[in-house]
Amino acid sequence: MTPVVTFALIVATVLVSWQAFERPRLMERLLLWPPAIGRQRQYERLVTHGFVHADWPHLLFNMITLYFFGRQIEAVIAQRIGAVGYLLFYLSAIVVAIMPSYLKHRTDARYRSLGASGAVSAVLFAFVLLAPWETIYIFIVPVPAIVYATGFVAYSFWADRRGGDNVNHVAHLAGAAYGVLFLFVMEPRVGPFFLERLAQPGFRPFG
Repeated sequence: MTPVVTFALIVATVLVSWQAFERPRLMERLLLWPPAIGRQRQYERLVTHGFVHADWPHLLFNMITLYFFGRQIEAVIAQRIGAVGYLLFYLSAIVVAIMPSYLKHRTDARYRSLGASGAVSAVLFAFVLLAPWETIYIFIVPVPAIVYATGFVAYSFWADRRGGDNVNHVAHLAGAAYGVLFLFVMEPRVGPFFLERLAQPGFRPFG
């Protein structure tokens, strides 16, 4: 199955982010700015912020991650609830991932957030749930997916408490949790499958 939705999401995100880099007013209109939602009712920002990025490295990191893991998760989800179901999973992940931050900062006019990291975390952790021992490369270092996921969660909690790096670690954690919960709800067999795979290192795709 060709991962049409994943490719379409990557193309759309790259094009929108690129245009936003060139047009600062477009960037300001699409990113998440709580007062615009609460006062001006621009609820679309809860989604559009996931299609703009701070810079090219931010964009490329997210899109490369989505390319490698989105294709496989799209195949699993589309097989059960269709390609539109996968699209809705991704778009809803953007919203769910940002909600804790939005609710915390909903009266803060200085707060802004942008990027697809929350949704990409949902995709990545859905993959980890299905293939916990599959190799993931951190730059050039190979690590099992479950080890990466554990380290990612621990680091995100630590970095959020430390603060000061302008990265929305809460969105990463919320997105990761949503990716796992979505698969559990969509396919209850995922839970026993994950435990079985965890107890028997080695890769076998979920079927």
